[in-house]
Amino acid sequence: MLPESVRARAPAGEDWIIRPAGISHYRFVARPVVDIIPSVMMAETKVPDSTPGVIAMYALSDEQALLAKLRYNRLIDIFTGVTCYSLQSHLRTTVPGIGQVETDEIYIGVDRRGAHYVFTVQAKGGRDKLGIVQLEQDFALCASKFPSLLARPIAAQFISDDLIALFEFEESDHGIGISAEKHYRLVPPANMTPADLEAYRNRQM
Repeated sequence: MLPESVRARAPAGEDWIIRPAGISHYRFVARPVVDIIPSVMMAETKVPDSTPGVIAMYALSDEQALLAKLRYNRLIDIFTGVTCYSLQSHLRTTVPGIGQVETDEIYIGVDRRGAHYVFTVQAKGGRDKLGIVQLEQDFALCASKFPSLLARPIAAQFISDDLIALFEFEESDHGIGISAEKHYRLVPPANMTPADLEAYRNRQM
């Protein structure tokens, strides 16, 4: 959090963000306030929890637990509709014009046409919030390191221990926006009812 004396100098309705500007260089940029938080109106989708019990017992942090639950429950596949494979966790690299960037996990995906995708995943647990600068860096990372793949940055946020919000983002002339949001509740398989399955079959895509 920046000091109030600095924040007060931002134009009305805007706030300061700190963007990398090369290796060990940064700049302040004023931009409209952006809060990326789960919608309270979003419907939930139940998913049978496939997280191994021993993993749930020994997960060391909210972020690590979230990444594990995404991986074991194939939530990136379910959310995107693409078959996905974890390539690397906590990728740290440099991008021209930006400097060092880091993303929590990289997935590579293949769809039914054979097209290949790169999914960066930013995971947030507890009270942590996703920042717009992280998303800008993810788009830049994809363009620099995976230029031939279709880039689809993802963010994951714990709403509660068993409820996960997933966001997908896209770039346009107006900046970065949310293109999709879904909430998945991990439940014991016995908690999936015929009524749940019937409701999901009748959902509009």
